[in-house]
Amino acid sequence: MTTPVEQERTQVDPAVDESAAEVGAEDRPWMTIVWNDPVNLMSYVTYVFQKLFGYSREKATKLMLDVHHKGRAVVSSGSKEKVEGDVARLHAAGLWATMQRES
Repeated sequence: MTTPVEQERTQVDPAVDESAAEVGAEDRPWMTIVWNDPVNLMSYVTYVFQKLFGYSREKATKLMLDVHHKGRAVVSSGSKEKVEGDVARLHAAGLWATMQRES
C-alpha cells in the first residue's frame, strides 16, 4: 500500500513535466553555435574554424560570415559529449559559443 506522499511524488503533471515535452529529445543531436562578438577579427574566427574543425578555408569563411552577418552560425553537431568538447575548445580559443539541441 502506498502512502499519499509516495503517490504525490510519482504522479506527473504533463503541464509541468519537462521530460514529457522532450519525448524523443534524446534522438536529436546537439549543435554548437558560435555567436558574433565585438572582439575577434573575422580572419581569426576563420582560422579557428579551420584549425579546430578541419574545415576548408571556403567553408570556414562562409561560417564566419554567417556569424558576422546573421549573429550566429552552427559550426558542429553530434552527441552531447562531443558538442560540449567543441564548445570548450571554442571558449579556449576566445570565441563565444553555446550548445543546444537541434529542433
